[in-house]
Amino acid sequence: MREEQVFGTGDYVVYPTHGVGKVIGVEMREIAGQELELFVISFDRDRMTLRVPVGKAGHAGLRRLSTRKVMETALVKLKGRARIKKTMWSRRAQEYEAKINSGDPVSIAEVVRDLHPNVGQPDQSFSERQIYEAAFDRLACEFAALESIDKQSATEKLEEMLTAA
Repeated sequence: MREEQVFGTGDYVVYPTHGVGKVIGVEMREIAGQELELFVISFDRDRMTLRVPVGKAGHAGLRRLSTRKVMETALVKLKGRARIKKTMWSRRAQEYEAKINSGDPVSIAEVVRDLHPNVGQPDQSFSERQIYEAAFDRLACEFAALESIDKQSATEKLEEMLTAA
């Protein structure tokens, strides 16, 4: 049985399919005749507000920001060698999307590493670029929130790591 997560107003949280958001409050709402306590989470980047039932937060995958240790592991993955499988692109694209939507920074870092355009490599297709940018953006947002820096600075630091690898 999962332990109930308690998030306070102002806490940064990660929702697997949307990335980093900020808890702006907890509210009571009547839905289908039942009173539910909901976390209200704002995703500024997408200009979206999400309400997640407090009792279902863990099941929905809502979690706190990663620890520094987990982020360090992700950054080590980022610096590693790309592992591009020889399977069809459609299959790899599904695997990459699943890794991004898992919300796990280490898995997301693997996607960024594998799809980072290197010098001397042929141009990426539109879908490869889209998946790469989605993964990079998700990783940069969590890195920025964890390090208490703006997203632009986080993006620059991640780019430096990728070009140095």
